[in-house]
Amino acid sequence: MIKTDIARRVYNHTWKLDPIIRSLLDTDFYKLLMLQMIWGLYRDVDATFTLINRTTSVKLAEEIDERELREQLDHARTLRFTKKEMIWLAGNSFYGRKQIFQPDFLAWLADFRLPEYELTRHDGQFVLNFHGRWHDTTMWEIPALAIINELRSRAALRSMGRFALDVTYARAKARMWEKVERLKRHPEIRISDFGTRRRHSHLWQRWCVEALKEGIGESFTGTSNVLLAMDTDLEALGTNAHELPMVLTALADRDADKIQAPYRVLEDWQKYYGGNLLIVLPDTFGTASFLRQAPAWIADWTGFRPDSAPPIEGGERIIEWWESHGQDPAEKLLIFSDGLDVDTIEKTFLHFKGRVRMAFGWGTNLTNDFTDSAPARNEALKAISLVCKVSSANGRPAVKLSDNVEKATGDPAAIQHYVELFGEENRVRKPVLV
Repeated sequence: MIKTDIARRVYNHTWKLDPIIRSLLDTDFYKLLMLQMIWGLYRDVDATFTLINRTTSVKLAEEIDERELREQLDHARTLRFTKKEMIWLAGNSFYGRKQIFQPDFLAWLADFRLPEYELTRHDGQFVLNFHGRWHDTTMWEIPALAIINELRSRAALRSMGRFALDVTYARAKARMWEKVERLKRHPEIRISDFGTRRRHSHLWQRWCVEALKEGIGESFTGTSNVLLAMDTDLEALGTNAHELPMVLTALADRDADKIQAPYRVLEDWQKYYGGNLLIVLPDTFGTASFLRQAPAWIADWTGFRPDSAPPIEGGERIIEWWESHGQDPAEKLLIFSDGLDVDTIEKTFLHFKGRVRMAFGWGTNLTNDFTDSAPARNEALKAISLVCKVSSANGRPAVKLSDNVEKATGDPAAIQHYVELFGEENRVRKPVLV
């Protein structure tokens, strides 16, 4: 495979528009899995997605040119799934199952296009919203985040000369390879790329994926990025996300129904998927609340993804819950994915080794770690915590509480009501860096 000279590509930005998103497959696999269920069961639901910059010290509207942002968003709206991509989605095996996507869904997807957006500015930040049917707006999450993060990277690199760019990428590559060499000491660790949303750039994510593929071999299990999975013959990986319980809970009329909504999501999910796709994401409104009221049948699912609790503490609570339901944790799977780097991966793996099956979804610190890479310290190359969350469903506020109070999103009054409903047990407050 011909390797792209990333530094030269960055330096030679002489064309009018270098598209950041070149394919609708340049998204995370869980978006397509969720999309099929949303389209099948909730196609009449409206949902608004909203950009949220949790790193408030970074003023995005002062770093990124609004005209360039609009050009990239507009270009993404021109894209359609290609014939090759549709054939691959229809004919490829995912999680050991052929034809995971139903023909009627694929027929609808073939004509899909991203809906309109609403972009303004306030206090140095972009105010970016996507309004419309849930099955349309949900697909903006990943490309919107990828576009803004890469535009920020481009702005930070624009003033650098050819040699400064060479040095910057050489240092970032060396830093990445040091991580690979550390991971090689533990061949039992299973690593996947979850780094699309906050990547430095598409080309850099591709380089990191190929480095892991060569560097740790079979320990690298795949990527959440569907386009990279197709192009590099890797497994496309992903399950479900917080937006499902956020929307269904917002739609519930009574408080009792809101409390049951996260479990209704799982009932819906298992109508479509099985096996290793039966992964529980328990922390939307707090893991403690979820486990305390969870129906016994959830213990039969394949595993859990403790997303916002400290990995060791969160994993221990889930193992205890499994054991209380007569399950053998050694036959279960824990997927860790929150702000991971090699230190966290290694520490967590050694703690649980031999007690439970594990997988690690490595995100921002894989695909956007340029710490001290530039010859002159460049703070604009540091990754920030940028998310695009569902903010309303059929006009009602959508809320995420999280196990980390700092990750809560939604209208403050609605957040307070949800806290009263679900409680605050085991919720912590810790800085959100990525």
